[in-house]
Amino acid sequence: MSHRVRWLAGACASTVAVGLLVTGGALARPPQEASGRDAGPEVAVGAYLHYGSPGVERMRELSRWLGGAELRAGHTYLPGDTWSNIEGAPDSLLSWARWRKARADRLFVLNVPMLERNEAGVPDGRVAELLRSGAHGEYDHHFRRLAKRLVALGMPDTVIVLGWEMNGFNYTHRCRPDPENWKRYWRSIVGAMRSVEGQRFRFDFAPNRGGDAIAWTRCYPGDDVVDIIGMDSYDQPPGDSFDEQVNQPYGLQQQVDFAKEHGKPISYPEWGLFRNGDNAEYMRDMLGWIAEHKPLYHSITDYCPHGVWQCSKNPRSARVFREALSTDAR
Repeated sequence: MSHRVRWLAGACASTVAVGLLVTGGALARPPQEASGRDAGPEVAVGAYLHYGSPGVERMRELSRWLGGAELRAGHTYLPGDTWSNIEGAPDSLLSWARWRKARADRLFVLNVPMLERNEAGVPDGRVAELLRSGAHGEYDHHFRRLAKRLVALGMPDTVIVLGWEMNGFNYTHRCRPDPENWKRYWRSIVGAMRSVEGQRFRFDFAPNRGGDAIAWTRCYPGDDVVDIIGMDSYDQPPGDSFDEQVNQPYGLQQQVDFAKEHGKPISYPEWGLFRNGDNAEYMRDMLGWIAEHKPLYHSITDYCPHGVWQCSKNPRSARVFREALSTDAR
């Protein structure tokens, strides 16, 4: 999905969040109908709440809305506009480092663009040229700088969601213009970041659900440079029903099967509502899927139209989510 839209929504979401807190969540106690309550302690629950430092504070607020439930997965994005930002320039990383180090069992999940001008509408021909350059190691120094910054901040075990949604049409770091060089470039980045002393990074390969612009299996760079098989999955076509989202080519079931074949855990770095509106059935089904398949972590995208806490437009889905995860309901 569009990172640009994500940033614009994050900038205004605090008003909605404060309103929910003042009204005690603005939601009645949810009915006893949600599945997915017993996702298991090994599953780290998180939410994308804001790209900058406010996201850290909102983690505490969301936890209170969930009756004190522990949110172990903190999730944010590096800007993809300039190389300096991809190198870890944003000051918000300091806030996330403090959050991460407060508890040993927390996961810090960081989406990292593979190329600058990542949302600038760069044409396929130019993307192919950039991927070839990356495959030859021309950009490795940017990622070594990022790795050194994360280690210096005390986050050497960050989960790196590198080049997310690479099977789509939009991001400059997309795979379709040159899949072979895209894979070589991923391998070069991972090698550069793993060369930094003290790192323990895990790299999350996270395509969009479905076929999109290219089959995501064609972009898979190899078991030695991938630690987690993720998937970004929103309630939208392709797949009008949840069963279709599961069983479609390159859907949720294929992700689970592929991960099992390759001996990798799964994750859901981005998921939530979208074009099908306030869909409580989807929310129950997705939480049930998570409970059954126990990903390493999952992170709902929590702003309108996707979210349940910072978005008052989805009250029925919010009740399901809160019932499933709130400690008050257990």
